[in-house]
Amino acid sequence: MNFSGKNVLVTGASRGIGAEIAKVLAGYGLKVWINYRSGAEAADKVKEEIEANGGSAAVIGFDVSDEKAFVEAVKTIIDSDGELSYLVNNAGITNDKLAMRMSVEDFKKVIDANLTSTFVGCREALKVMSKKRFGSVVNVASVVAEAGNMGQANYVASKGGVIAMTKTFALEGAPRGIRFNSVTPGFIDTDMTKDLPEKVKEEMLNRIPLKRFAAPAEVAKAVAFLLSDDASYITGETLKVNGGMYM
Repeated sequence: MNFSGKNVLVTGASRGIGAEIAKVLAGYGLKVWINYRSGAEAADKVKEEIEANGGSAAVIGFDVSDEKAFVEAVKTIIDSDGELSYLVNNAGITNDKLAMRMSVEDFKKVIDANLTSTFVGCREALKVMSKKRFGSVVNVASVVAEAGNMGQANYVASKGGVIAMTKTFALEGAPRGIRFNSVTPGFIDTDMTKDLPEKVKEEMLNRIPLKRFAAPAEVAKAVAFLLSDDASYITGETLKVNGGMYM
């Protein structure tokens, strides 16, 4: 894959899919800014692994749900590198419970962490990328935003909003040469899924035509493609990475 820019900010990159996205993008020669909220040690380990493999990385801690902190973080990157070429809005939280038991506070907390933070990231990226009329943003949504899921009204709403909002940013960014796309991962092979009871895993696998969970790298490579020049004529798109679970 080809990249014309110099750097990328990946939110929620200290573990899981975010960490894998950071490593994959560093492997393509980008300087990766690794965001974390509370996992400083884990973020440092991602940075060390990237640098051990010849890549370039920096760690930047802030809470994506804090608008002021997000804006200041982008300023820090600009002050350091003089530009921001790519952004991956990956950070997010869950707070699952049935809708009849979900408070407005439970709902809003997930919306702020997942949707409002993505809005702020896209807005700030659009501002700074417009100066050189180049940039690419990928927002990480979820298969449940397309298919729905019991006990996740807040999470589904937040990720569904990410998909819809991405299309509007794509329209506003296009005249400035800036692309916005989203990916919707399905079930991913992480520490969390490995610890699930076998019966639960079997039920989940029965919903997936490919009969396996995705490796984090498979999501990371899809993100990398959408960011790259190889996807230069793709904007406003939602790329499903779910093994056929939802088509």
